[in-house]
Amino acid sequence: MPEEQPMVQFKDVEKVYQGGNVAVEHINLEIHKGEFVCLIGTSGSGKTTTMRMINRMLEPSDGQILFNGKDIHKIDAVKLRRQIGYVIQNIGLMPHMTIYENITIVPKLLKWPEEKRRKKAKEMVDLVELPEDYLDRYPSELSGGQQQRIGVIRALAANQDLILMDEPYGALDPITREALQELIKNLQEKLGKTVVFVTHDMDEALKLATQIVVMDHGHIIQNATPTELLTHPANKFVENLVGQDRLVQARADVTTVEQIMLKNPAAITPGKSLAEAISLMRKRRVDTLLVTDDENHLKGFIDLESLETRYQSATSVGDITKSSIFYVNKNALLRDTADRILKRGFKYVPVVDNDQKLVGIVTRASLVDAVYDTIWGENEDYQASDSAKESATPTDQEPATDSAAADDREAPKEV
Repeated sequence: MPEEQPMVQFKDVEKVYQGGNVAVEHINLEIHKGEFVCLIGTSGSGKTTTMRMINRMLEPSDGQILFNGKDIHKIDAVKLRRQIGYVIQNIGLMPHMTIYENITIVPKLLKWPEEKRRKKAKEMVDLVELPEDYLDRYPSELSGGQQQRIGVIRALAANQDLILMDEPYGALDPITREALQELIKNLQEKLGKTVVFVTHDMDEALKLATQIVVMDHGHIIQNATPTELLTHPANKFVENLVGQDRLVQARADVTTVEQIMLKNPAAITPGKSLAEAISLMRKRRVDTLLVTDDENHLKGFIDLESLETRYQSATSVGDITKSSIFYVNKNALLRDTADRILKRGFKYVPVVDNDQKLVGIVTRASLVDAVYDTIWGENEDYQASDSAKESATPTDQEPATDSAAADDREAPKEV
């Protein structure tokens, strides 16, 4: 199956201003349909220049830019701009025009009939949850946030598939800005639009983008997904731009339970005798055993207290197995499970795979180690400690359960 053609493609593009000032050079970039691409960098990095060359508001000095496979220089500049929505920071609504007239500027230029324009305007204000009677108002009668919403839907009104946004929320207060970020992200996903978004705010880029292009001094330093950027920054410049706090948080965000779990937990099958269970407990130096079937599916646990009280009446492990047990999936993210484990006070939690088979345990000690590694990084002392843990059975360091699990307070549940 042939690879999908990029909607926008830069081929070794340069922009040099009079006097030899190089704004961007050797830009190679592909933007595919449905992507939300954020261009980010410090002032003077070339991000706005790069975006403005897409609709020929600036002309490249060298190289080639393709729009849907066609060289933009072979497309009339006015016709090109009518195919591309554009949202700027100061909104750019015409003060002497009604909201309806502002929304339908491009459809009118494209000679849409009045009925079609009116229908589209109603659809657009409905998308941003504004009353229909706002169409007859003027921009000065709307708040700044409402005006910004109109600016966004104006860029969408002519059904352009590509929307350029030049730091559109930079001048807004944090609450309005966050609401509009949610708006454009939801509209982009709902309508399947392709967005190229210029920002200097890394949090904004990480929140909105499917692809982040980091620029510096006219060059692309890294082009990556938000996760790739956080976990594998290309160099110190990117690390500094992302920020140490975000990098630390990202380590926890992508760590899975499987990466920190201890293997070889103490387990026994239901058909074993209580004498065999006691012998295994003594051997493994634990007060609890996990119970699995012959195919290693987790079924519950038994503890020393049950053995003592039921030893005379019960005949097998299955007779005293407690099926209510809290567990986690090995693929669960640590960030989503650590709080739940620690708040319950468990000394350990069983780990299962997608087939409900027991594959390990997470102990409070391993969670603490993971936190240390996240904050300070692994060092030789930690690595030596981890190596020692791997060589011993996990439950040699930690009892297999505690009273919180033994109280049957929670039914089996996958996180």
